Amino acid sequence: MTASTASQAASALDLPGIRHAVDIALEEFLGRKADTAVDGHLPSEITELLHNFLFVGGKRLRPLLCVIGWYAAEGRGDLRPVIRAAASLEMFHAFALIHDDVMDRSATRRGQPTVHRQLAALHGDGRNHREGEHLGASAAVLVGDLALAWSDELLHTAGLSRDQLARVRPLVDSMRTEVMYGQYLDLLTTGLLTGNVVSALEVIRYKTAKYTVERPLHIGAALAGADATALAVCTAFALPLGEGFQLRDDLLGAFGKPETTGKSHSDDLREGKHTVLIALALRHADSDQHAALRALIGNPALTDDDAARIRGILTATGARDRVEHMIHTCLRQARHTLDTAPFPRAATDALRYIADAAATRTS
Repeated sequence: MTASTASQAASALDLPGIRHAVDIALEEFLGRKADTAVDGHLPSEITELLHNFLFVGGKRLRPLLCVIGWYAAEGRGDLRPVIRAAASLEMFHAFALIHDDVMDRSATRRGQPTVHRQLAALHGDGRNHREGEHLGASAAVLVGDLALAWSDELLHTAGLSRDQLARVRPLVDSMRTEVMYGQYLDLLTTGLLTGNVVSALEVIRYKTAKYTVERPLHIGAALAGADATALAVCTAFALPLGEGFQLRDDLLGAFGKPETTGKSHSDDLREGKHTVLIALALRHADSDQHAALRALIGNPALTDDDAARIRGILTATGARDRVEHMIHTCLRQARHTLDTAPFPRAATDALRYIADAAATRTS
């Protein structure tokens, strides 16, 4: 993004333009890595896998929020280093998703096979199925690790000033710690079916709300020199929106259309994910419904008919409607914060648009 296009985006906050600029930054970075792989005789498939993963689907929500945070704090000057710093968040997200798919044993992501499945298929010849699956999972962990390392490289080569790096580094460190803590809690609670809504909300706070919305906004605002008051307003907007975003994701995980979401609507049920949706259903189920949920959720042999039966119970117990109500409550809280936020109008409008889109999305 040139200086002139940056100034245009500042007046209109052209979100597609920002997204395109982030894509260019990622393309350029991966292009340099691909050239290094060829010259150094390293496996070119790694950069190809990451490129395909990054550019098939993906909302670029975290980079967008980072750049909006910069505008919200009235950032001035060259936007290009901010764009590259925002792109580092997308590279980090690639790491998180690749590892998440391995841990969840997911088959699809964004409408295509997950990275570990692709690697198992690519290198499965001459190996039995178990060996091929193990190789695919192990290689995907390494590809994810590389995305993590490259996210750091993207940040440190973004062209930020020493002061900007000093302000941002603690926030990036916190973001990484929080999302891994959230993933750890997610693993510990998966398969343990309870009506504990509080523990499900704790997973949401760390795995999604802080990671997806709060920290990207903080990072962008910090790049512009935001003070503690501005960061607190970002938090007041971000946490309810992030909670609503994940609650919508939980509904899509059970009721979404695979052709739209790009992933199965039975995987979460088969894995026994401890979501607010499931916790509420268990709380309000009668004895027969309760027994059925316990027998079916978390069953690795779950059939389509079984999944349909679970969805029927989630609806009949009122859990689906309760989660919808929670999502709309979260959206109202986030929008209320924006009503008095000390941000430029363009940034506030962009955040309001993202809030509406995140809460009502279908993928």
